[in-house]
Amino acid sequence: MSLEAASFNHRMYRASVEQRYAAHARATDTLRAAYAAVPAGEAVRLAKRTSNLFRFGASGRSGTAGQARGLDVSGFDQVLAVDPHTRTADVQGMVTYERLVDATLEHGLMPQVVPQLKTITLGGAVAGLGIESSSFRNGLPHESVREMEILTGDGRVVLARPDNDHADLFDGFPNSYGSLGYALRLTIDLEPVRPYVQLRHLRFGTADACLTTMAAVCADGAYGEEPVDFVDGTVFGADEQYLTLGTFVDQAPSVSDYTGMAVYYRSIQQREVDHLTVRDYLWRWDTDWFWCSRAFGVQRPWVRRLWPRRYRRSDVYRRLVAFDRRHRLTASVARMRGLPQEEAVVQDVEIPVANTAKFLELFHRDVRITPIWLCPVRLRASRPWPLYPLEPDELYVNVGFWSSVPLPPGQPDGFHNRLIEDAVSALGGHKSLYSTVHYPAEEFWQRYNGAAYSAVKRAYDPDGRLPDLYDKVATLIVSGEGSR
Repeated sequence: MSLEAASFNHRMYRASVEQRYAAHARATDTLRAAYAAVPAGEAVRLAKRTSNLFRFGASGRSGTAGQARGLDVSGFDQVLAVDPHTRTADVQGMVTYERLVDATLEHGLMPQVVPQLKTITLGGAVAGLGIESSSFRNGLPHESVREMEILTGDGRVVLARPDNDHADLFDGFPNSYGSLGYALRLTIDLEPVRPYVQLRHLRFGTADACLTTMAAVCADGAYGEEPVDFVDGTVFGADEQYLTLGTFVDQAPSVSDYTGMAVYYRSIQQREVDHLTVRDYLWRWDTDWFWCSRAFGVQRPWVRRLWPRRYRRSDVYRRLVAFDRRHRLTASVARMRGLPQEEAVVQDVEIPVANTAKFLELFHRDVRITPIWLCPVRLRASRPWPLYPLEPDELYVNVGFWSSVPLPPGQPDGFHNRLIEDAVSALGGHKSLYSTVHYPAEEFWQRYNGAAYSAVKRAYDPDGRLPDLYDKVATLIVSGEGSR
């Protein structure tokens, strides 16, 4: 490219960036006015097209807002700018990771943590936490955030940084789930990528052996003298678990495609070594929603051939689940067939690595869901984050399980979920709040730092215009609606 052509392209890019920032300023003014127009005492929610929450009301919709006024946030779904020199991106809060990844990969960069599902938004991952296989070295998504522009509960738009007058909001925003405000713009750190990811799937006959190796790999950043950039695991049974170690590479002898007929998680049992493009690696779990697409028959070859490829993605499957919950189709068929009532057990929990084998033993005995996802995480920061107080120097394992199980005779809905909550607490862990929460209020606030939350809530939402965190994540369960 000539110098003149490069200069022209740069000018065009700068003009495009300026237009996006101008549009962002207009959208911010419009949203602030819309929020101010909501009458005092009326509930507010974001009018988002997609959701990755698993708290369903009677309508089948996520959350607890019911008929709350929906704020139009459609003007906040863009990547404003990517700076390859500082390795940062300036991003609106409702941009999906799918769009964000496409924008950053053009510059040979990626967000430091990319949650598994394409329609998770950056603002959602920060307010509600996120995790992936780079989390053993990069922590959680909010740890790569430099600053956030937040619409607070009292109607202000503030710039929160770790070193300014709104540091308390910056620290308290992760795990607040929109109860303190909404992130409108975020500046995040990026990291360089290489074209491919080489995968090594290591099989272990016991959880202890698997987790011991996981801890060693995470400590060393290597296995067998080869560097490791990504670590996660899959448990198919008490005697069959795998660690998957990913390494950036410049070349690949061949590249697998798990957006077609092949199913990624099945390849873990079938191949010791594999290669994917970086983009396909980041979205390896989305095509089949980990393994949950099997509930719709999508993993059967004849169904897969008929199911359009563009609809093999997590947001489509989730909409099907919402439709089923709304119309109670599965529950009605089960009743007609005389089957026992089933309880939805959809959770992610963090357990210290030294205690994870104990948790898996209990889980195999009392819950019996497989497969199970394992993902190691260690905070990058030298301090804990108030509303999700993991210990900074501790290696945790995220244990993810997403299915339903029959309720024992005479036991209420929530029996298994409460059993899991008790086990997580006894083993020094924490659970994510995107799904059903069964803690009584007093216990909940003990585990999620109610004192710190209350201080930030008073500072930025003194009139309680936004839902309280506990009311937002637990009201459906307390009211008896739950996930039935």
